[in-house]
Amino acid sequence: MTIHYDATFITWVFVSFLVGLGIGIAVFSLFLHSKKQMAGQIIEQAKKEAEKIRRDSHFKLKTELQKKRNAFLREIKQKEEKAARLENENIRKEKALRRDENQLKIREIRLENKEKKINELEQLLYEKHKNADSLIEEQNKRLEKIAHLSQEEAKKELLKNLESQAKLEAVQLAKDIKEEAKEKAQREAKEIIATAIENLAYEFTMESTLSTVELPNERYKGMIIGREGRNIRAFEEATGVKVIVDDTPELIVLSGYDPVAREIARLAMEYLIKNKSINVNSIHQMVRRATKEVNRSIQKAAEETLQELKITDVHPKMREALGRLKYRYSYGQNMLQHSKEVAYLAGAMAAELGFNVNLARRAGLFHDIGKAVSNNSEGSHVTLGAELAKACNEHEIVINAIYAHHEEAEPIHPISVLVTAADKISGSRPGARRDTLEAYTKRITKLEEIGNSFEGVAKTYAISAGREIRVIVEPDKISDERAMVLSTDIANKIRESMEFPGQIKVVVIRQTIASKYTDDFDESMENLDDNNYH
Repeated sequence: MTIHYDATFITWVFVSFLVGLGIGIAVFSLFLHSKKQMAGQIIEQAKKEAEKIRRDSHFKLKTELQKKRNAFLREIKQKEEKAARLENENIRKEKALRRDENQLKIREIRLENKEKKINELEQLLYEKHKNADSLIEEQNKRLEKIAHLSQEEAKKELLKNLESQAKLEAVQLAKDIKEEAKEKAQREAKEIIATAIENLAYEFTMESTLSTVELPNERYKGMIIGREGRNIRAFEEATGVKVIVDDTPELIVLSGYDPVAREIARLAMEYLIKNKSINVNSIHQMVRRATKEVNRSIQKAAEETLQELKITDVHPKMREALGRLKYRYSYGQNMLQHSKEVAYLAGAMAAELGFNVNLARRAGLFHDIGKAVSNNSEGSHVTLGAELAKACNEHEIVINAIYAHHEEAEPIHPISVLVTAADKISGSRPGARRDTLEAYTKRITKLEEIGNSFEGVAKTYAISAGREIRVIVEPDKISDERAMVLSTDIANKIRESMEFPGQIKVVVIRQTIASKYTDDFDESMENLDDNNYH
């Protein structure tokens, strides 16, 4: 089908199109104009904000720069001031150095002048010495001719006289110092020792290597011996103690040097007698029972002693050795009691002198600990005790006190000296120890021999059970001053060659008796010129 459009219609359509197009263009133009205005406003606003930001940034930057500039200026000013101070200090030091340099120059000049004078004086002195030597040599030759002595002989004679004079002067000075020190020391020592021992109570025991066991009747002796001696051999092998069965009625003797083993044997024997059955099996059974009982006793004795003295942190081996001292005696004195006494005395004296009381008590308690292990061991009780203390990590002062109380080492602390003093106090107090007649006789004889061994001694007497010796000298051979020297020499020799408890007093007696008869009367007059005791 064909469509026909007329011209009017086409014209109308074309005109409508143009009108629409114009309206669209106008609307679009209005839209663009509106957008352009909005864009202009936005741009203007952005410019204003940018300008504001620029101004703010500029202000902040200027402020920051101003602060940095001010800080920099202050720093520069401080450095300039410091530099100025350093410069002033350098100037001051330079002036001081120049002044010191000038002083040194002046001193050098003075020293040079003094050296010149000294050289001149040395030369002059040399000339004078040369002349003096010539004169002395000439005089010596004259003296040799006059005295008939050579120069060496005269020198020896002079030195001998000077030595005697110096010794006498030294003796007199020593006497004065000694008396003053002795006075003060005795006063202080008496106070300290009296305070230390005033509250001690002593127990007295007898020493023996034997123990006795009473029997109900004589029949038990046969039971103890056993058939062909089996029982007694088994008992001795089990205990290490010898059994002595003699004619003493209803009594047997146990002999042994180990006091602990002897105590075990005594208890075991008493148990056997109570059970009324003695054979090899019962012997071993009762020995084990007695051993346990003695070990409990040892442990108990150690614990009670340590608690009494308030001593803690003790090694088990030291505890055991301490308890064993309960059964050890020396010259009739129980060693555990003696050790406790020494601990109390050393602690009391340490308190008076301001030392460690607990350490002093510990050192005093363990000073003879070696006697608990010395029965079956080689070495002195001092060496054994020190070795035991070292093995148990004891304090070095405790170890030193063990050595020092028998002078086997020098004391490293006053506590060691206090322990030595306390040991002598405890051992030498009246009734503390018992001596045998043989040992007593030997000690007295030895003391008198030492006194008589010195030249000029007429006779020596040991008195007061050997605690004092009196030495009578020949007055024509020994002067008063020499008598004082002699007393010191004798005391030193006794100290070096003998061991003794306490102290020994040495008294030197010089006495001159002159007799003369008068012309008119037939009677004598004894004039006691000297009677001096030193």
